[in-house]
Amino acid sequence: MICDKQESKFEKFFKHRDSLIMQFKIGDISKREYIMANVNFIEKLNIKPFKKIDSFEKGMYNYQYYNMLAKYYYMEAKNLKDKGEPLKYYQSFLDEGYFYYGEKDKSTLKLLKFLKFENMEAYYIKVNSDSLQGRLYEIHLKNYNKAILHSKSFKILDILKKEKVFIANSRKSLIDEYVNVKY
Repeated sequence: MICDKQESKFEKFFKHRDSLIMQFKIGDISKREYIMANVNFIEKLNIKPFKKIDSFEKGMYNYQYYNMLAKYYYMEAKNLKDKGEPLKYYQSFLDEGYFYYGEKDKSTLKLLKFLKFENMEAYYIKVNSDSLQGRLYEIHLKNYNKAILHSKSFKILDILKKEKVFIANSRKSLIDEYVNVKY
């Protein structure tokens, strides 16, 4: 059970997340600003990822925690490369981003297992990026507001297919305005 202090932190986390999503949707902040605000808020909350996923909230928190850190390190790696910094700095940040993407996928799978693969659907999404086309898929958790996950993991994909929640045809992402914007 989550203690009251953590519950209030979860409430703050989800309210802040919803606020940032709205700000992004209406164009008040860029994707880069969205990522930075999420990373800063996660650091401020000072809640480390949970080892055991026994609630939707813990699973979504872990997903968001790792996803934002992965995007941050990937974004910073690109900035270092664009600035002409030494390749080893770029590679270091890129490796860190990949590490967090891996942790995000582990958290995603734990959450999906906790939810017993019920009331969800997954499908490839249409993306502007040639390297992500036919690789990036979306997992829509239908019972929860704004619960949309993304992955390229073959392991998760195989499990989604086995659980009969993966739909073969590509679709437009439910958050296309976010997914198809570069940062």
